[in-house]
Amino acid sequence: MQRWERNLYGAWVAQLIAIIGFYFVFPFMPFYIQELGVTDVSQVARWAGILAAIPALTMAIFSPIWGSLADRYGRKLMVERAMFGGAVITACMGLATNVYQLLVFRIIQGALTGTVPASIALVSTTTPRERLGFSLGLMQTAVFSGSSIGPLLGGAVADFFGYRCSFYVTGSLLFIAGLIVLFLVEERFQPLSAGEIPERNFWKNLWIIFSSRQLLAMIFVLFCVQFAGMIVYPIFPLFVQSLTKSTSRIASITGAMLAITGIASAFSSATIGRVSDKVGYRNILLLSTLGAGMFYLPQAFVGSISQLFLLRIALGFFSGGVLPTANAIIGLSVSEEHRGKVYGTTASASALGNATGPIAGGIIASSLNLRAVFIFTTAILTMAGIWIIMTVKEPKIAKKKG
Repeated sequence: MQRWERNLYGAWVAQLIAIIGFYFVFPFMPFYIQELGVTDVSQVARWAGILAAIPALTMAIFSPIWGSLADRYGRKLMVERAMFGGAVITACMGLATNVYQLLVFRIIQGALTGTVPASIALVSTTTPRERLGFSLGLMQTAVFSGSSIGPLLGGAVADFFGYRCSFYVTGSLLFIAGLIVLFLVEERFQPLSAGEIPERNFWKNLWIIFSSRQLLAMIFVLFCVQFAGMIVYPIFPLFVQSLTKSTSRIASITGAMLAITGIASAFSSATIGRVSDKVGYRNILLLSTLGAGMFYLPQAFVGSISQLFLLRIALGFFSGGVLPTANAIIGLSVSEEHRGKVYGTTASASALGNATGPIAGGIIASSLNLRAVFIFTTAILTMAGIWIIMTVKEPKIAKKKG
């Protein structure tokens, strides 16, 4: 097994464990808010949107900084920072006594974490260019698999042991993931030489990104995709709750619903990662984006859990192809030495989508209703598809292989 393969599989296992941890409790944040003393349904929805948005906002601020530091000091170090920092602050959330303390912890979490972009930058710089689509697809599979397993386990733990225990489990899992990266992933990082010091300028780093039409186009795509997904995310547990008469195991039901989407996404992500290396990335990105939008729409009209269940499976198959192909296009659009800062900035765009999406979802749900959120999501993804047609170009390496 070659070194890049060992690094890939080590990073994959660590990312899987980390995402399982994150999804142990965050999908059930509205229920934890109720446990902290907020009982009014409208207030719960409002706080759910705020708590989902605020870490993404601070992440948007810090991601370019971490990305620039990754190019200077190494990508592995940034992965360890995200995982060990996340372990401490997430465990602290289980000690919160009111929603305001939880808000402070979420702000700090956004500044410290970001395991996904950090891991993507690490893998992309240790993988041969011709295997980049496969590697990033596999890494995205870890995200989707973790988001499938996490809600299932987290829902059960929350129902039987309480939400606070879920935070402690999350902290432990992140710590284990950090140890895996520390001991099993090898990065032969070459720091910048004295002659490259001017390149360390933050604004020059940003210019590398904003002078590229391709990267600007992809930044907007990532923003739209994350914005659309996060519109639904904070209100989804409340939507599931509205479809079921039983509330005794609502966390487990919600977890199962999220899990099935993640399982379908993980399957498609692994498959699409291989296919895109051979047939190209742009068309698959377009198909995945429009397909995801198409299957958000009928969720607005479901009348039962079983109907929603089937639609979430179909949604997962299409949404699983978006991020690996998008990240591959981004990685192939820049040289290896700039990928840390580029992925840091694209992570910032994603974080902005994560921050503004919940706020928009809360406004739409409170002004209209929960079902209107799904219709709005379809509109955003359709707009993103049109944008891809108009602005995104196929990477040159993909053309050679197609």
